[in-house]
Amino acid sequence: MSATHATTPRRRGPITRVVAGAWNALDFSRRLVFNLLFLLLVIVVLFALATAERAHPLLDRTTLVIAPEGALVEQFSVDPVTRSLGRMTGQDTAEVRLRDLLLALESAKDDKRIERVLLRTDRMAFSGYASLREVAAAVTELRAAGKQVVAFGEYFDQAQYLLAAQADEVYMDPQGGMVLEGLGRYRQYYREGLQDKLGVDIHLFKVGEFKSAAEPYVRDDASPESKQADLFWMNDIWQRFLGDVARARKLDAATLAAGIDTMPAGIEAVGGDLARYAVEQKLVDGLKTVEELQLLLAERGVADEDSDSGVREITMDAYLKHVTSPLADADARPQVAVVVAEGQIMGGQQKPGTVGGESTSSLLRAARDDEKVKAVVLRVDSPGGEVFASEQIRREVVALKAAGKPVVVSMGDLAASGGYWISMDADRIYADESTITGSIGIFGMFPSIPRTLEKIGVHTDGVGTTRFAGAFDPTRPLQPEVGQVIQSVIDKGYREFTGKVASARNRTVEAIDAVARGRVWSGAQAKERGLVDEFGGLRTAVADAARRAELGDAGKWRLRYVEKPLSPFESFVSGFASSRAGQSLLGRSEFVHGLLAKALPQAEQELRFVEQTLSRGGNPVKAVVHCFCMP
Repeated sequence: MSATHATTPRRRGPITRVVAGAWNALDFSRRLVFNLLFLLLVIVVLFALATAERAHPLLDRTTLVIAPEGALVEQFSVDPVTRSLGRMTGQDTAEVRLRDLLLALESAKDDKRIERVLLRTDRMAFSGYASLREVAAAVTELRAAGKQVVAFGEYFDQAQYLLAAQADEVYMDPQGGMVLEGLGRYRQYYREGLQDKLGVDIHLFKVGEFKSAAEPYVRDDASPESKQADLFWMNDIWQRFLGDVARARKLDAATLAAGIDTMPAGIEAVGGDLARYAVEQKLVDGLKTVEELQLLLAERGVADEDSDSGVREITMDAYLKHVTSPLADADARPQVAVVVAEGQIMGGQQKPGTVGGESTSSLLRAARDDEKVKAVVLRVDSPGGEVFASEQIRREVVALKAAGKPVVVSMGDLAASGGYWISMDADRIYADESTITGSIGIFGMFPSIPRTLEKIGVHTDGVGTTRFAGAFDPTRPLQPEVGQVIQSVIDKGYREFTGKVASARNRTVEAIDAVARGRVWSGAQAKERGLVDEFGGLRTAVADAARRAELGDAGKWRLRYVEKPLSPFESFVSGFASSRAGQSLLGRSEFVHGLLAKALPQAEQELRFVEQTLSRGGNPVKAVVHCFCMP
């Protein structure tokens, strides 16, 4: 009896049975989901193996088609995973990297399989003339190597045309057009709207009569100093533009300039036909449709019935797969590292397209700690931003030099204000003659809105333990003594800025102050004033860095971009999504397409830099080194 009782299982209570049942159901669901995911992964791998992507064959007498769409940038503004998935869902960010464009042109120069290059510049957007002139120089070198370059466009703006003009022949669609108009810089001014209409008082504190970045918030028009400085550097860049076009098209620069002044009468004389007017001005060689251009290229090159264009051709993206090595990371040669600082300078960790005080500093630190890296090129394309974030980056430049690694700065289209702050301690500073730089000045702004609140019947009142408690509350009027504190901080920042520049450039503070005061210069003007060392683009800066590190001939070292590394999973997703197999499997699936579209992060609306700066926490008195100085 007792033995039988001992073997009888104990009954579980109702609560225990419910919990156990729920757990078993959860465990079953977990295993089912993982098994389904595993099965999906197996299918994906098998499909990838069955449809393994092969490189586009590169045959002799091939035409390289360089027709990138989007903005020319130093680095992509989205991560590789998002970019790859975006391509499949039709939400790709329209950007082309300068380094990729230069690599394609440089490689084609010595590639016997490339017979000619078709250049479509009308699909590109340029933010400045320095990087554009660097690409133009690469096209000129390509032609000097004996490769024919044909440019085509439907419509050209003047920046697109500057690059197209470097080709042997320039053709335009008969319905197209172009207008050279000159450089202008016009901004909106908000004082009346903010102060008179809304009652928002913007208190501006600055050093430098030419520091005009914040003028729109306190004026209704540009100051005389702003107009004087802007016209000075814009005229320099514009005259260089005319000279570059005239040299490429074998024209006279003065005649080009005169043609702009007489443009209305000239266009009227051809019946408003902009394309015909461009031909008469000798800016283009002829008018052709895309089909007519393709027939011309087929006659000169090799016809290909399998090609959509009827010409044996290869796209830039496909060509880059032939000239880049997938084993680059295993290369044991010493390295010249490039760290890109593109965009506004903000504190903390920032995504690509914005310079982060911490994120960019960590990249420089990684280059310092990497034994393979022997020299660093800091590529700067920035209007500046926060003082402290700029100083964080500058300190890393100094630390690299202290570690025995040369640092060379290559300025892109814009390296002004905070962009100059992070550049000044380099061993050598290179800039294009049309780079925008300088703007060594500093400002701060404080908005107060008590009059705004009064308009809707809201008032602020209370008490504080000291006379300055709550002094930085924007709903209260700004006390004159608090304004004095802010101006003292700004003055100190300017002394630091000019003092550091003087020390870095081996000049007196007085000499730097004379060319500072917030004034913007072209690269050519900056070199005349000792703010820039040499003219040259990224390639020139890289070669100088290698020479300073005594790395020998180009084949004995390699170039490496230091960027935030991808995780193994991110690498897999990015690689697969970029492959033909991934695009075939995922791109054709409406279900997967919908899931990816929902999973992709939505683009955030850009906020004004001043609003971003004011919204960041921390010190209520914050100095800013920023330049709104693009035409």
